Amino acid sequence: MDRFDTIPETALAWHREGKRAALATVVQTWGSAPRRVGSQLAISGTGEIEGSVSGGCVEGAVVAEAIDAIEEGKPVLLEYGVSDGDAFAVGLACGGTIKVLVEPIGSVMPEQLLEDLTIARDGRVAVAYVTGLNVERKIVRTGYEDRFRMDRSGFEEDGETFVAIHNPPLRLIIVGAVHIAQALVPMARIAGYDPLLIDPRESFASEERFPGETVLHDWPDEGVRAFGLDQRTALVLLTHDPKLDDPALEEALNSDVFYIGALGSTRTHAKRVERMKALGLTDAQIARIHGPIGLDIGAAGPAEIAVAILAQMTQVLRQGG
Repeated sequence: MDRFDTIPETALAWHREGKRAALATVVQTWGSAPRRVGSQLAISGTGEIEGSVSGGCVEGAVVAEAIDAIEEGKPVLLEYGVSDGDAFAVGLACGGTIKVLVEPIGSVMPEQLLEDLTIARDGRVAVAYVTGLNVERKIVRTGYEDRFRMDRSGFEEDGETFVAIHNPPLRLIIVGAVHIAQALVPMARIAGYDPLLIDPRESFASEERFPGETVLHDWPDEGVRAFGLDQRTALVLLTHDPKLDDPALEEALNSDVFYIGALGSTRTHAKRVERMKALGLTDAQIARIHGPIGLDIGAAGPAEIAVAILAQMTQVLRQGG
């Protein structure tokens, strides 16, 4: 998901309101298709929509086909491309081709499955919805680890089984409301993260320095526990102060966060490693810390350091630690 949306939730609500509904999912793309595989559009039986499968190019045609599918109670696989006259009529003339799977709720996608999906999403539980024209539909939490890590929905090798990945939104916890954080927060938002700043020093973590952002003045270990640590969360430690960084770091090393980065020189990091060992943490746990933080791009100044940090977060998220 590009951002946390309410598309499955909206489809379920329309279905329960008696409007009937369908979910349309981009299952394959070629060329310059404007939406990634896994993008969804909810359609009600009265023609209401939420979401997008093409950024506006083919939505009108998909809605018409979806209403027919709802009436017939059958799934349909649609294909639009530059060689398709229907696609030209609705504006897809940019060299892209997409396939869209339309599944009416109730008759094709069981209501209980959709409810289970919405419950998982609300609880920040990563799940995969397994589907296809001739495939038993189900929701699973395991078995597609690479797809979960890369946020990559798609067909399996059989060309029939489609796996739609529903990961929780990405989150970034920053301990230390310093200059680097002022650059990193807006960059992270653009990249799809929901940032949280933790710093008990109110002169640093102020509304004036971080307008409109979520800021906690708690002690860092209390803050990260309250916010929660999971495999869709990154933790960045920027204070240089062990009294602030270490309590949050210990919490993170005992969690499933996908990224942990700590500011400081090689010498500073060596001292950090010794402190973590003294706390009883294993070598494997300590090896998860990226320190000095960020990719080595020769960064100079807070903004460039923020770029290096975000780049390293992305590398770990998409390629693994």
